[in-house]
Amino acid sequence: MSEDRTRSFAGVNPPAKPDDDRNTNVSRPSISSASATRKVIIKSADMKEEMQTEAVNIAISAFENLSVEKDVAEQIKKEFDKNHGPTWHCIVGKNFGSYVTHETNHFVYFYLDSKAVLLFKSG
Repeated sequence: MSEDRTRSFAGVNPPAKPDDDRNTNVSRPSISSASATRKVIIKSADMKEEMQTEAVNIAISAFENLSVEKDVAEQIKKEFDKNHGPTWHCIVGKNFGSYVTHETNHFVYFYLDSKAVLLFKSG
């Protein structure tokens, strides 16, 4: 990845000391008003900020409308396939490990409250 960073949205500050040794940059791109009560932390990204914001907004909507993590992941994946062409992959949950290969500028890993979202394009 070209850049690793931790970001906080919706006025939430990152922890005083990050969980890992990555550089910490804080910025607050515009997120939908529905996220005012949501804690969003970008843990790692190789994606333009506009696309990251889109991913967060789609995830917020999916979590508001769906209760099963698999269904949330499916909705995020399908929206990105529709908006940015195939082939996107999405993993949602509280506890998972991953090691993936992704297309340049098409990877984001973030927390939305207590759930992690991994979204990347490959294939």
